[in-house]
Amino acid sequence: MKTRTKFTIKIITLFTFVFLFSNCTNLDEKVLDEVLGENASNPAGALAAAYDRLGDRTFVDHSGVFSLQEYTTDVALLPTRGSDWGDGGKWRSMHEFTWTPDNAIISDNWNLLTNGITRSLTAIQSIEESTIPEKKLFLAEAKGLLAFYTYTTLDLYGQAPYRDPMNPKAPLQVLKADTEIDNLITQVEAILPDLAEFGTQSTHHGRFTKQAAYSLLSAMYLNRATFKDRYNASSNFNFTEAAVSGSGTDMDRVIYYTSLLIDSGKFSLESNYFKNFSIENTNGLELIFAIVQKIDYIRNGSNSFAYVCMGRNQRTSPSNRGTNASCTTPEFYASWDGNHEDPRFQRDYQYADGTWFKNDGTTVSVPATDIVPNSSGLSWFHFNAGLNVGPQYGPKLLSTGGFEMTADNRIKVSPLFMEKSATTRMDFTPELNFDNPAQAVFAQNQINRGVRIFKFEFDPEEGNGSSNVDIPLFRLGGIYTMRAEAYFRKGVNGLALADINMLRTSRKRESLFGNAPGKAITTLDKEILYKELGYEMYWEMYRRPQMIRFGKFDLPYTAKPVSEPYRRFFPIPQSTIDVTKDFVQNQGYN
Repeated sequence: MKTRTKFTIKIITLFTFVFLFSNCTNLDEKVLDEVLGENASNPAGALAAAYDRLGDRTFVDHSGVFSLQEYTTDVALLPTRGSDWGDGGKWRSMHEFTWTPDNAIISDNWNLLTNGITRSLTAIQSIEESTIPEKKLFLAEAKGLLAFYTYTTLDLYGQAPYRDPMNPKAPLQVLKADTEIDNLITQVEAILPDLAEFGTQSTHHGRFTKQAAYSLLSAMYLNRATFKDRYNASSNFNFTEAAVSGSGTDMDRVIYYTSLLIDSGKFSLESNYFKNFSIENTNGLELIFAIVQKIDYIRNGSNSFAYVCMGRNQRTSPSNRGTNASCTTPEFYASWDGNHEDPRFQRDYQYADGTWFKNDGTTVSVPATDIVPNSSGLSWFHFNAGLNVGPQYGPKLLSTGGFEMTADNRIKVSPLFMEKSATTRMDFTPELNFDNPAQAVFAQNQINRGVRIFKFEFDPEEGNGSSNVDIPLFRLGGIYTMRAEAYFRKGVNGLALADINMLRTSRKRESLFGNAPGKAITTLDKEILYKELGYEMYWEMYRRPQMIRFGKFDLPYTAKPVSEPYRRFFPIPQSTIDVTKDFVQNQGYN
């Protein structure tokens, strides 16, 4: 079990939300901390609060940024499943591209992200006014977090609020994506000298280090063209524009910053791809900047990315289950055709006694020797990782509250059926076949449909919602994809292909398949590169920007119509427009 915490102390923050566009710039907050007490103005506490917003729903829950970056793409959707997940249509509206300014998902994420901006500004003010020994380091970290929250807000909404933290009477500024992207790049480059090298000054992947800044700069340069010309009807973005600083073009700077990370020797690719998303990823070899999660019974980490895909009768222990919500589209599943042997597609689980769970009906039982941590002896069943498709198998829960066992006290593996449609086999079909092709709605006897993504390991330790799995924001695999794309856009296809093949061949399959490495490819074009980005980064909040860059976001696919370029930004929430004249609604939403 993980014990690492931010700043090595346990922190819980309670906020009364005071928006940046109110008349007051002071955040009404209370920081309860074992060491720092209740002094909200303490610089370390204020910085911890800014970090805390990352892991308090924003980037760890499927309803957070994930819902905007993945549910609007071919990688993920959350359809209405019979009596579940209707919720006024808010979930399926993300996939059907029918969202409006009063959509609760859009409003909630705006509030989360702008609160992250507020917390970062509060931290900057607190640190600036302090005389602490760590002043220079903490200030750089706070400014790095401010840039990260602002960049994400601009990417999603095209606008973001800002107020000078050192001037109580400063007016609200509304930052715009097309002009602010250059300022953000300059600001992050300016803090580089004051940030810690990864692993020094007690830093780890939960802190905004110099390497986190390199990652953010890589992402900003890669997407700069789409920020400056988001509504370009033909998606003919200028990726060769002169860089904000340094020599060369945007793509040259992507290559520069990603190479600093790849060549640093601080990170390496995991041979087991799914270890990046496992309970044991505390010291993950690839993780550059991540949200450190822990089950500490104060505010536990989120299990959402795993829980949201599992069927309600898929149980990792007698006390756990999934919620039968999200799945992937037929189009994304089909993109893997001819590539099912890729180690990133799926991985079978092996128990300590050598038993493999193969999820194909051939495994009749598994040992009951794995016990859920900190439980009263609950058996722990492990599902396979990756894209789970077809008829599903696993343990059955008896009315007595335990798993069905074999005569020799092993966990019996049986065909599974849907909990809320008891005669419907749990068969995760690639086809969705909605009755109305324009609406992502299933009847009760159709709730099994859709290939499920078991990328993040389900942590059964504390209910269904808690987790010890750290959530990557930047990891080395993603850095390789950014450099490969930059090389490709410069026309240096050989080096782009080399980076893609590094990702492919560094990953290995499980010993059931002889630890075989992934296979290299021999050619690379735009369509192949686009697929390769999906293979590496699916379910990690990267797909929407990928689709925009590659001109795919407006195209139709299952339950998603052809859309207009204005949908590349989300609307400013109506609740914000109603209370302030400073924001003007985005194009197309008036």
